Amino acid sequence: MTASPHDASPSIASAEAERLIAAAQRLRDEVGKRIVGQHAVLEEIMMALVAGGHALLVGVPGLAKTLMIKSLADAMRLDFRRIQFTPDLVPSDITGTEILEESAGGARAFRFVRGPVFANIVLADEINRAPPRTQAALLEAMQEHSVTAAGQTMRLPEPFFVLATQNPIEQEGTYPLPEAQLDRFLFDIRVGYPDEQEEIAILRATTGRKGEPIVPVFGAEEALALQRLVRELPCSDLVLRYAAQLVRATRPGESNVPSVVKQYVRWGAGPRAGQALILGAKAAALLGGRAVVSPADVRRVALPVLRHRILPNFAAEADGVSSEPIVEALLAHVAPPASALPG
Repeated sequence: MTASPHDASPSIASAEAERLIAAAQRLRDEVGKRIVGQHAVLEEIMMALVAGGHALLVGVPGLAKTLMIKSLADAMRLDFRRIQFTPDLVPSDITGTEILEESAGGARAFRFVRGPVFANIVLADEINRAPPRTQAALLEAMQEHSVTAAGQTMRLPEPFFVLATQNPIEQEGTYPLPEAQLDRFLFDIRVGYPDEQEEIAILRATTGRKGEPIVPVFGAEEALALQRLVRELPCSDLVLRYAAQLVRATRPGESNVPSVVKQYVRWGAGPRAGQALILGAKAAALLGGRAVVSPADVRRVALPVLRHRILPNFAAEADGVSSEPIVEALLAHVAPPASALPG
């Protein structure tokens, strides 16, 4: 990675900010009681959380995706709901439904029963197993932070955070999310296999006696305060321009793009990708205790931000080229600014 002023960034001096960052660190430590390894995955989930976005976790079965999300919820004093997506799931199973109630006096009236989406943390397990209209009900709630039913618009609780899991190897009986729906996820996080030592540690931890319970250390107040801090973190014009250049370099029609984009990309990322790059970079800087965003922070989040927003063409599919090497080529092609710190 190209050298940057990342290490020279001033640290956050506010006592409140330091308290919140320390709380986020304790949250990581608590989740680490159950999860072996997967440090980068947990870090990216934390970034999405403090940035106020949603995250999609993609990985083969058995890599503790669901356990990681459940452990995160256990370590937070927040309302948590899990929705197991299946082919017969309908939108009202997520958002809620009206029921007809009869009082003791015989009067009848409709009452809306809220669905599991009315929670702070929603685990959408195997989201690609439900049909598109059911997926759309959740994705609309993700975008609007509200649900419209029975002629009323009801706000969802804040903070509202959706973590969806997806199995990439099964195609039969699944409904892949369209690119426009994938764009609603701030991060696309890939969960890989553990290394040998981590796998041995997993076997030891999961086949012996139960470990110590997770203690809730993080609540709604801290989550919302961290999200406000992320928005308030300064970002120089040089870093904004760098993020915009990275996003524009994903579009084959632009002039200054790497050859791999012209060869293998059908559609590039839109402006929402630039917003996600900046918010993700601000979250990375904040969790690192730095008061200013650097190009290194943008590069850190480029892969989870861009991998699901670049649509490879038929030539890429024929040659076995995914979006990930394309993002790597972008990072090599678009040089970060020599200095992005004020002063």
